[in-house]
Amino acid sequence: MSAVWTGLAHVVGHLGRRRAELWRSSGGERVLVVAPHPDDEVGCAGTLLLHRGAGDEIHVAHATDGRRSRASGLEPEAVASERRGEARAAARALGATGHWLGLPEGDWQDSALHRALTDLLRELGPRVVYAPSPIDFHPEHIRVAAVLAGALAAEGRADLSLRIYPVQVPLTPVLANLVAPISPVVEALAGVVRCYRTQLGSIERCARMKRYAGALFGRRGPIEEFWAIDARAYARVASQARETVAVGPFRGVRRRPFVDPMAYIVGLRARRALRAVALGG
Repeated sequence: MSAVWTGLAHVVGHLGRRRAELWRSSGGERVLVVAPHPDDEVGCAGTLLLHRGAGDEIHVAHATDGRRSRASGLEPEAVASERRGEARAAARALGATGHWLGLPEGDWQDSALHRALTDLLRELGPRVVYAPSPIDFHPEHIRVAAVLAGALAAEGRADLSLRIYPVQVPLTPVLANLVAPISPVVEALAGVVRCYRTQLGSIERCARMKRYAGALFGRRGPIEEFWAIDARAYARVASQARETVAVGPFRGVRRRPFVDPMAYIVGLRARRALRAVALGG
């Protein structure tokens, strides 16, 4: 069924003439991705591998410990320990330095994460930041995005390149303006994915999103899509998304692919509204 939807996405992309800037790196850059939970960085892991190939320095920060996952059937403390081990393995597979902030999932204060992120940003001074998407239905994804936006605003880095990456909900061509073709690194990406043994079910949905994105943007093979905006625009979008999350305007790609197109149709109006917010409207 996902092959059918991929074919449909090719048709939609051709009719819509979708355009976006192609990812590139001059090399020697310091890159930071902030993941709300261990495994969320898989949303941009292919691009991180491209960065590694370009000679960039990669850092991955996990905001929470993922203890509320029910996939493994373990108790919360054991889940957190398991997922920390998976995060370490994934960082090695990415050739990245991991930063375990590890706040207890679902039970943390904004101020604690703000301090941790501010300290990390000052320590690393990244040139590129991959920020979790507030275009999502998961309250903690949106919350982490809002806190990160505040930490970035406090730093006031005008030279920083910020790229929103999708976690569970596609950005779609309404918002995505930067794409990274990841066909050259799909085997290495599969190795990163395998590190998250307890989360493989949810990660498979992420792989389908990458295939659909490639089709929508007229590329042969999967891509990772990003919304490249400045830190002030990210703060506006994250704030607005946090205020409206209770309304539930977005839908993710679900376990089975039968209704995957709904993740792209539901929330179309909300995406357009957030694009206007980013532009200051």
